[in-house]
Amino acid sequence: MNTLIRILFLLLLAAGTGAQAQTIVRRDPAIEGLVRGVSSDTLRSYVNALVSFGTRHTLSSTTDKRRGIGAAREWVLQQFRRFAAGSGGRMSVYLDSTTLRPDGRRVDTPISLGNAVAVLKGTDPADTRVYVITGHLDSRVTDVMNRTADAPGANDDGSGVAAVMECARLLSRRSFPATIIFVAVSGEEQSLLGATFMANKAKAQGLNIDALLNNDIMGSNNSSETNIIDNTRLRVFSEAFSVADTGRTFSNIRNYGLENDGRPRQLARYVKETGERYVDNLEVVLVYRNDRFLRGGDHTPFVQNGFAAVRLTEMNENFLHQHQDLRKVRDTVYGDLAEFMDFEYLRKNTAVNLATLANLAAAPAAPQDVRVEVRSLSNSTLLTWKAPATGRAAGYYVLVRETYWPLWQKKFYTTEPTLRLPYSKDNYFFAVQSVDAEGHESLPVVPVPAR
Repeated sequence: MNTLIRILFLLLLAAGTGAQAQTIVRRDPAIEGLVRGVSSDTLRSYVNALVSFGTRHTLSSTTDKRRGIGAAREWVLQQFRRFAAGSGGRMSVYLDSTTLRPDGRRVDTPISLGNAVAVLKGTDPADTRVYVITGHLDSRVTDVMNRTADAPGANDDGSGVAAVMECARLLSRRSFPATIIFVAVSGEEQSLLGATFMANKAKAQGLNIDALLNNDIMGSNNSSETNIIDNTRLRVFSEAFSVADTGRTFSNIRNYGLENDGRPRQLARYVKETGERYVDNLEVVLVYRNDRFLRGGDHTPFVQNGFAAVRLTEMNENFLHQHQDLRKVRDTVYGDLAEFMDFEYLRKNTAVNLATLANLAAAPAAPQDVRVEVRSLSNSTLLTWKAPATGRAAGYYVLVRETYWPLWQKKFYTTEPTLRLPYSKDNYFFAVQSVDAEGHESLPVVPVPAR
């Protein structure tokens, strides 16, 4: 649906409900400029630099200045510090480290595990929201315990770390009410060690992580098995709901058919709408499961701790270039080398992250106490809510979709904290977003029944 038709469609919808019309196909010029600044050449330079450390295996050297995980994470920290120098004091950089003992599985010696972190502090002291982007720094070959062989890890996951760094470079130049954290995580290949350390720590400290974008294997456009070459689609994996959804919340999920409306899945829909709005010639494909079969990603420990977290990954994986010893068999080259990547594709995928982070961090917080009235039988639906705790909401979007439909189908704008729609609560799902004067939207909140 082109922009003009979509605007007219929304106008007709709003006219029939009493809600005010507002164009939702709207790009913030500042964020649009940031998206244009994402550079495929810069991403390539990051990946090549990461490959140059030979191996970034979690169990490799942390003291060698040129080779191994220690040298690689120090280089990432140096780049973060360079970005921080131009942030006007808003960005801080540190190595978040811990010592791990052998676990009898994928760690056979005591190691210093470190995540390279850059924090772009929000400008609103009252706004506790945190948005996180991650990619994993470590690499591997066929034997997950082989810490000495060359393991270039160009795509898995140099691509994700490059995306994190490029977002840090560009977003460090701007200020946002909420905080953004950029992390190159260690220990992913050894059972999500760095992400588990960070997620558990965030939970213990009560960190208000509103959303986390995990980028893992996102820079190759083809599959050796299918011969599909496609740099126009990006997958986003999302959990149905959080393990924190227990008690009354879980009862509501069962009773009202909300199995598809947990916070991770709302985040996935947000990534799709925002990414496709700002990035041309790219479709964000939602996969409604937490991750792929037989695989895992660094978003999972965050989901397990109750945070909204999703995985962004390329559409067609090439397993000849993942977790492989470097070798050539007849005419087939194995190994995760930069020559098999598509940096224009990586540029688009990185831009999806950037647009999502910038919109979320600029938006007001989500509306509070969102409720749907169920005290009486009616073929219309009354929704009520309260203003967000932080940020200035110019208005609100009420989202509507049929119960079997995966994406929000209709969007109504109102400046009041209530709206009645001519759609039966028995037949539709609803949610409410805060939106500011520039069109930045919060994550949607699904209403709870008001009796």
